[in-house]
Amino acid sequence: MPTWMNKRTVGDFSLVGYSLAGEETVIGVPELNVCFDIGRAPREVIPIDTVCISHGHMDHAAGVAYYFSQRGFIGAGPGRVLIHESRARLIQQLMAIWCDIEGHHAPGEVEAVVGGQEVPLRRDLFIRTFDVDHGAGALGFSVIERRHKLDPQYAGLSGPELVALKRKGIDIERHIEVPLVTYTGDTAVGDFLDLPHVRDAKVLLIECTFFDREHLHRARVGRHIHVSDLRGVFDRVRCENVVLTHVTRRTDFRTAKRILKDSIESVDLERASFLMERPPRRQDRHAKSTDSDTAPTRENQPAD
Repeated sequence: MPTWMNKRTVGDFSLVGYSLAGEETVIGVPELNVCFDIGRAPREVIPIDTVCISHGHMDHAAGVAYYFSQRGFIGAGPGRVLIHESRARLIQQLMAIWCDIEGHHAPGEVEAVVGGQEVPLRRDLFIRTFDVDHGAGALGFSVIERRHKLDPQYAGLSGPELVALKRKGIDIERHIEVPLVTYTGDTAVGDFLDLPHVRDAKVLLIECTFFDREHLHRARVGRHIHVSDLRGVFDRVRCENVVLTHVTRRTDFRTAKRILKDSIESVDLERASFLMERPPRRQDRHAKSTDSDTAPTRENQPAD
């Protein structure tokens, strides 16, 4: 079955993605040419040149090899995957094994990164990585625009005067960072929320896996966010849009929306939304789907 990709406009950006706990997470932002996690590599994100893998769990990273292999079929150049240095060598080994299996090398770059690193996307845009709390090798990513403005102290100078200063090696510009989109991947609440490029991002993609009160222990053990944590999250961030990802099917989606409404302030509810506003129902051979806004409970399956 192909991935059912939800398409939403949030602020200035288009989000093309799917994120349900334990199943698949992949979120593309076409305007930035960046994809956060790769899931099973659905066709909608194959053209995106840079993929940021938050951690090595299968539901977030299974599609890496397929992503690399498919780009040639659409006329795209080799893709690039950013992943924590502790996992990069393993992904490279995986690609080598697929080369042996297929007898063909799928070109692509696996770039090892660590928290606090900057990776250029284009002249005015870069990614800054940060550590999150989901075990070894887990990262979040912020896409940041770097803007250049004339320093006010030189505002009254003529063009030739400004050129003369630049020739003397004087920096006449102020360099401003504007965080655009931040993605936390899977994580518990942590100090990363106080980082300026996380706190002030225009769009924050943050997981909230569990909603039922009895699932609080699951959240703590698995290092996930529980809805009871969100009030504190909203107190710490100033993001215009906070998009919740990675919701478990253990809670009916309509119920999750109601619990969210009762868990945070009304002013914060105005900037909160779910990536999967209308998640698909899992098909049941013995029952017909009647409400695409309600995700069924997942029974007798491993913990998220």
